Amino acid sequence: MNIVRDMSLQEHGRMKIRWVQDFMPALGAIKKEFEKTKPFAGKTIAMSIHMEAKTAYLATVLKAAGAEVYATGCNPLSTQDDVAAGLASLGVHVAAWHGATQEEYLQHLSQTLSCHPDLFIDDGGDLLELLTSTCKDYADKVMGGCEETTTGIHRLKARAKAGALPFPMMNVNDAKCKHYYDNKYGTGQSVWDAIMHTTNLLVAGRTVVVAGYGYCGRGIAMRAKGMGATVIVTEIDPIKALEATMDGYMVMTMDEAAPLGDIFVTATGCRDVITKRHFEKMKNNAFLSNAGHFNVEVNEVELREMATKVYLRRDEIMGYELSDGRTLNLLAEGRLVNLASGNGHPAEIMDMSFAIQSMSLKYLMEHRAEMQNDVYEVPAEIDDLVSKIKLDAMGLKVDTLTDAQVKYLNGWEV
Repeated sequence: MNIVRDMSLQEHGRMKIRWVQDFMPALGAIKKEFEKTKPFAGKTIAMSIHMEAKTAYLATVLKAAGAEVYATGCNPLSTQDDVAAGLASLGVHVAAWHGATQEEYLQHLSQTLSCHPDLFIDDGGDLLELLTSTCKDYADKVMGGCEETTTGIHRLKARAKAGALPFPMMNVNDAKCKHYYDNKYGTGQSVWDAIMHTTNLLVAGRTVVVAGYGYCGRGIAMRAKGMGATVIVTEIDPIKALEATMDGYMVMTMDEAAPLGDIFVTATGCRDVITKRHFEKMKNNAFLSNAGHFNVEVNEVELREMATKVYLRRDEIMGYELSDGRTLNLLAEGRLVNLASGNGHPAEIMDMSFAIQSMSLKYLMEHRAEMQNDVYEVPAEIDDLVSKIKLDAMGLKVDTLTDAQVKYLNGWEV
């Protein structure tokens, strides 16, 4: 049974799915192979990823590979109702709608897991959390799964260290074809797509504060600089702070940056990055947004407690009027701004990420007997395969080492 908002939106959703297919050639090539070999025949796969067109295409690829697929979202605001309907009409079991309450969101996750999956794909760790708590009864057949976010991987490694990981998990996030491109170029573009669309304001000439200089932060800072903003980076890691300095950005603490910033974007994966003491120093009409997975980086509870008035200023922008007359603007409830207020990463980027997902899931299934309950890196051969498929699709070629060059690189003689 599908749990979607409005099945009458299905044709518009299918149109979106058809559109991204044309720009995801690597995943398309894998789909053609999967249609022949049916690697997931007889298997049930549960997915909790942002319910938009690229994710929907991945679900159809897994279905074409012989799997029974159950899909839901991983963020109440990132689900697109037309895509959910479109995917449901293509034979995937869908439980998701936009703007779900916390209770509804958990119901959708539980409904998805009620299929007793053999394999699962997670984005942020919600499925794993339920499979180890309230939905333990649904984990009887689970072989393992894939996780594609930095936040989710942090939690997986903590579980593994504590001996609390019940099955093997593939670290898709750290695959080269994922974090080099998805986290940097995907986040860099999609965050600003969402902020510019939501505010309809200029970036050039403004001061942008980026919290965190991992791959996501690097991409966000790079694109802000390219559009003419002055960029400040805040960090806790001295190595990354030095890198940001040498990349041409100002580096300071959030306390120092708070009165200077016009637009704030958090990308740390941690909580309480921007709090009351920072709100107290900010400019009137500063914009607050988050590009981390969970809505804990900007402390909305403290902001609400400070406000004398909270009101909707524009779609996905909530104004918090303070006692001194200043107003601070929070985008997308402090949730993942590029998906809650936008369309997420470009299709060409997710092509590589989802190609890695599909091949990693196949690898886990085939090697489960020799795997422990631990976090596994994506094998280099999968990264290499996806990169070669992508290059071929783009009409690009690379050089090949000669035998003499291979001998030279593997020896010590000059």
